[in-house]
Amino acid sequence: MRMNILLIGSGGREHAIAWKLRQSPRVTDLHIASGNAGTAEACHNLEDLRLPSTTASQTDKDAFMDAAVARARDLRIDLAFVAPDDPLSWGLVDRFEAAGIPAFGPTKAAARLEASKAWAKKLMQRHDIPHTRTVIFDDPDKARDYVRSSKGPVVVKADGLALGKGAIVTSNTDDALAAIDELSALGESGRVLTIEDRITGREVSGHAFSDGKSVSPMPLSCDHKAVFDGNQGPNTGGIGVYSPPWWATADLQDEITARITAPIARAMAAEDAAFKGIIYPGVFVNEQGLQVFECNARFGDPETQALLVRLETDLVDIVEACVNGTLDKVDVRWSDNASVCVVMCSPGYPGTYLTGLPITGIEDLDAEVAVFHAGTKRDPEGRLVTAGGRVLGVTATAPTLEAARQKAYDNVARIHFEGAHYRRDIALRPEA
Repeated sequence: MRMNILLIGSGGREHAIAWKLRQSPRVTDLHIASGNAGTAEACHNLEDLRLPSTTASQTDKDAFMDAAVARARDLRIDLAFVAPDDPLSWGLVDRFEAAGIPAFGPTKAAARLEASKAWAKKLMQRHDIPHTRTVIFDDPDKARDYVRSSKGPVVVKADGLALGKGAIVTSNTDDALAAIDELSALGESGRVLTIEDRITGREVSGHAFSDGKSVSPMPLSCDHKAVFDGNQGPNTGGIGVYSPPWWATADLQDEITARITAPIARAMAAEDAAFKGIIYPGVFVNEQGLQVFECNARFGDPETQALLVRLETDLVDIVEACVNGTLDKVDVRWSDNASVCVVMCSPGYPGTYLTGLPITGIEDLDAEVAVFHAGTKRDPEGRLVTAGGRVLGVTATAPTLEAARQKAYDNVARIHFEGAHYRRDIALRPEA
């Protein structure tokens, strides 16, 4: 069946999804709400249909969802793909389904896997899924008492979605107390706090497609969040990613599937919240084994860029199977090539950053290198300019991780905008 698809979102993740969907011979038309300058090359950007912020009123969120459903009806959409975490947590998939429009992504009940860290950790505890030790508080004073009595450093997290700023890694009691104050001030997102033991180990992202019954794992990936080389400076939304991890054992992906993603899918189904979409746990790997430190309910960003360039199966076939509960009938294939994505950022990011800076050099890149737009637009003169903190994700593939890394950075060097900055150690092995 050929499909007219509506994609929700506007960042680098959504550009990568649109790029992959467009490769399908089954796609008759592709619309995106609201998109960016890059998605405009693959989709019809619905620029008037913009997502409200996480902190918007419920009235504004409902208005957006009503408008999205109405537009889908007007466009005769066959399938909606809800990519970002916010509209998933609001129940946009439920709205589409109630209107008779098939939608890819978890329902509001299933999206609690990401929308409530406390709920997710309790689910893992009930179903014996390995996770970091977590204590939950709805009283900041009790949280403060706990950190004062803690014997080691902790990670303080807001229970709800917080624009990627809801987790603070602390080194001492004073840091932890300050983190409690900061996150409690977030409003509803910080009304409940989780405090986790700070542990050491390698971090890996273990994405998997799920149809509510079974899962199909994606290749493992590793992202870089700190803004400066050597993991220094404040955290970003993700400033680079590589796949597969050079350090991973041959059986790590199978172990994550067997002990984490497949059990999460079974647990959700057992609790009447069948999960259809993408389960994305962040996992610590150390001498104690595996521990989930967070769980998301959608594609990561920029992980999506590094993953989808390796996907060989038609993404439309996979998405349709997840919606219909037939994922086990699809042969999901991935390239053996490695991939590296380097994110170019606006000056000042992740703090206050400049926008409207002209971008040049994209036309000079190697044909096989993908550039995914995260924060771009066209100015009144038609020039490509910056429009966000994370601007572009330059993504390369090659038979080895080292070759993919070299190709990505060779092409990054050809792109220019004032004050552009990026890490120079994405996918770099420590011994190198």
